[in-house]
Amino acid sequence: MTGSDLLELLAEVERGTLTPEAAAARLATLPFEDLGHARVDHHRSLRIGLPEVVFAAGKTAEQTVAIFSSLAADGVDVLATRVEPATAQAILAAHPAAIHNAVARTVALRQSAGASETKGHVAVICAGTSDLPIAEEAAVTAETFGARVTRLYDVGVAGLHRLLAVRDDLKSANAIVVCAGMEGALPSVVGGLVAVPVIAVPTSVGYGASFGGATALLGMLNSCSPNVTVVNIDNGFGAAYTAVLIARGAAHTRQ
Repeated sequence: MTGSDLLELLAEVERGTLTPEAAAARLATLPFEDLGHARVDHHRSLRIGLPEVVFAAGKTAEQTVAIFSSLAADGVDVLATRVEPATAQAILAAHPAAIHNAVARTVALRQSAGASETKGHVAVICAGTSDLPIAEEAAVTAETFGARVTRLYDVGVAGLHRLLAVRDDLKSANAIVVCAGMEGALPSVVGGLVAVPVIAVPTSVGYGASFGGATALLGMLNSCSPNVTVVNIDNGFGAAYTAVLIARGAAHTRQ
């Protein structure tokens, strides 16, 4: 339930079009719903503006579908990440309107009243095609929660002209997510070109001395661009979630 949903619910009670008992029934699962294997946080949208997200890794298909369905019943936009193909098919069987992105390993259901509106602009950049799964996870996350997303892929520093060629595409973004493996240099370069927050995502892409993304992580943490901040290795979701909040704030400020 979002803040606007709650206000409309109270307004219906005030107008007499909804009984207090019916309103109480709708609020029965707040602040969370105990499914036995999970306690679904229905109150999260009221607290921070975005609903809970289902991290499917380590969960059975049945558990993931149950959590996804619980959130969907609340009328919010629902996102599941790190979804295996069999689990994705189980979600789609229960929610045919949901969309599975096999590259991003996500399943998203857009159903909120404002699902067709965009709030802020997030650019998602990746250094190479090998970084696409993480970049797409970020892009789908930002789109699911209402941001306009510009995808700029395969623009790594090994061919700097590729990045400079899309520089104009970055100017309107409120926040930029940059995914890169290997030595992790791309966020520093992007940070030096733009006047907005850059959220760096080290990916586990590279040869042996990349240490599963640790080299990129350390490089990004030592960035000389002061507008660069860093999330954990392969955490495209976390980067985009934060970028959406930044973009929403920027869009609200301009209104």
